[in-house]
Amino acid sequence: MIKENILRVNQRIAAVCDRIKTDPQKIILVCVTKGRPVEQIREAVNSGLKYLGENRVQEAKGKYMHIPEAQWQMVGHLQMNKVKDALKIFNLIHSVDSIALAQEINKQAVKINKIQDILLEVKTSPEVTKSGFKPEALPDACGAILSLGNLRVKGLMTIAPAADKAEDTRQYFAKLKALRDKLNPSWVLSMGMTDDFEVAIEEGADIIRLGRAIFG
Repeated sequence: MIKENILRVNQRIAAVCDRIKTDPQKIILVCVTKGRPVEQIREAVNSGLKYLGENRVQEAKGKYMHIPEAQWQMVGHLQMNKVKDALKIFNLIHSVDSIALAQEINKQAVKINKIQDILLEVKTSPEVTKSGFKPEALPDACGAILSLGNLRVKGLMTIAPAADKAEDTRQYFAKLKALRDKLNPSWVLSMGMTDDFEVAIEEGADIIRLGRAIFG
């Protein structure tokens, strides 16, 4: 079933890209493995997925031991006390949501001589449960974070609020793209999940994060 689900997702990605005249090969699909057993994750990897996303460092540690060849990405909230372990696992951290967290990542990266790729999480909606930099605070935060020598900012990330219709999420993705275009047009955008990834691609997503669409 997982292989068939991936095929369907890829067909949907291709259909959106055809509509907006962009190359579907440019869209990075991150398979979110939260709560999924290693056997299912292995099936997804064997079906061609290269990027795995995890929400919790502790859960990722066990899975990484079994599937170290994949490119693991941190897509959930990262706690300060988990940074040291996170740097041993993740190629990309999507969820840097404060200057203090960026400084801690940089501090731990210096210790292991690693340049850590990160995305800055932006709170594009007023939802109180969402983390991230407020859009108006982002320019100053970028100034502070870009000065940290062992971090490489690759782009921005956001999570749209749950909506009855995918179309209702468009404004949040459009806001992230507008912020990116002002700050650095070469940065990537990580936005879009199972319920709204097609709208996210239409609004310029480079990375989408899917769990249920793959595992059911």
